Amino acid sequence: MSNVFFEFIENKITPVAAVAGTQRHIMAIRDGFIGAMPFMIVGSFLLIFAFPPFAPDTTFFIGKLWLSVAQQYFDEIMTPFHMTMGIMACYISAGIAYNLAQTYKLDAFSCAMLSLMTFLLITSPYKDGVLPAAFLGGSGIFTAILVGVFSTELVRFLKTYNIGIKLPEQVPDKIRHSFNLLIPAIIIIFTVYPLNVFLQHQFGMLLPEVIMTAFTPLVSAADSLPAVLIAVLLCQVLWFSGINGGAIVGGILQPFYLINLGLNQTALANGLPLPHIFAEPFWAFFINLGGSGATLALVILYMRSKAVHLRAMGKLSIVPVCFNINEPVIFGSPVVMNPVLFFPFIIAPVVNAIIAWFATTTGLVAKVISLVPWTTPAPLGAAWGAGWMMNNMLLVLALIVIDIFIYLPFFKIYEKQLIEQEEVAA
Repeated sequence: MSNVFFEFIENKITPVAAVAGTQRHIMAIRDGFIGAMPFMIVGSFLLIFAFPPFAPDTTFFIGKLWLSVAQQYFDEIMTPFHMTMGIMACYISAGIAYNLAQTYKLDAFSCAMLSLMTFLLITSPYKDGVLPAAFLGGSGIFTAILVGVFSTELVRFLKTYNIGIKLPEQVPDKIRHSFNLLIPAIIIIFTVYPLNVFLQHQFGMLLPEVIMTAFTPLVSAADSLPAVLIAVLLCQVLWFSGINGGAIVGGILQPFYLINLGLNQTALANGLPLPHIFAEPFWAFFINLGGSGATLALVILYMRSKAVHLRAMGKLSIVPVCFNINEPVIFGSPVVMNPVLFFPFIIAPVVNAIIAWFATTTGLVAKVISLVPWTTPAPLGAAWGAGWMMNNMLLVLALIVIDIFIYLPFFKIYEKQLIEQEEVAA
């Protein structure tokens, strides 16, 4: 039975996942988000600084000083936040177009500028000297994705059918590329923009609001325990078959991560309860401790193994796995296509997700308000992502212990097999 299951994974799931992982639009969306990450991490850090994790009546010296500075310079601290997280959809839209254009060998910078112009045109209509920013942040992410893809595909279509302004060869490339944007810019202004104006005047809604409304059920469904468990299982099965499940599943989840995070940050800034649980720090620092499969626990067991191979793998993997990089242990153990380690590799992150979810819904740990580099050690990252709440760090430590007990019996079986093989080889 197990052989049939593993053959199904290898012959059916692996080829589909491999194609999906290299599909140009998926890769462009993923890389567009990655390119915007530095701005979002900096903005998230400043949001934490603006809202210190101390009670107003604290007697702790550092807490009093932090609160005083945050209150006195609140607007100054929040300005960089609004210019990073507050307009992150602008960066994402340009980044997606840039990366997609590169795959088509188009002028990437020109496509990025066209995408940014289109995005601002439909999300931020100018009125009385003001550009509204309601859809420039998390609420505009789905619009940013669609605009980034549409604008680049429009440029590709026009180039494929040789539709554009022809300039002599003597004209410098930069000027020629800029003139190539005239036709697509005109098309967008006379098609997409009128649609936006029509929706605004007839229904009182901008196009990004219509798009966000259409995706709202999907966003709500994604922020649920069943959706999280499905994502975890898919990620683990892909990794088990030798494909980077984190890259594929993470690329799909990235828009939902950032929408949920953006809405949490908006709620925090307005003094409202945080609405969402599932954001990237929840995935990285509660579910996948040490990387996909919660392999930090497995590496800890390897460190004391009697099997020479496993002990060597433990020593080799302990440093990278502390920073959530676990390819050495996944491919070196190997965990890939290893029937002994399949069950704990699947179950450990599932158990982590269930425990962390209920701990968050019951208020035992805080919800995410900050984007944190995924390579941050899990206890530190969990606390940082929630505004330095120590309960989050304590939960991570408890989950590591639970994961060790989940892996332990299967580790013992695998260790015994390798010891016997080493004795025969000796």
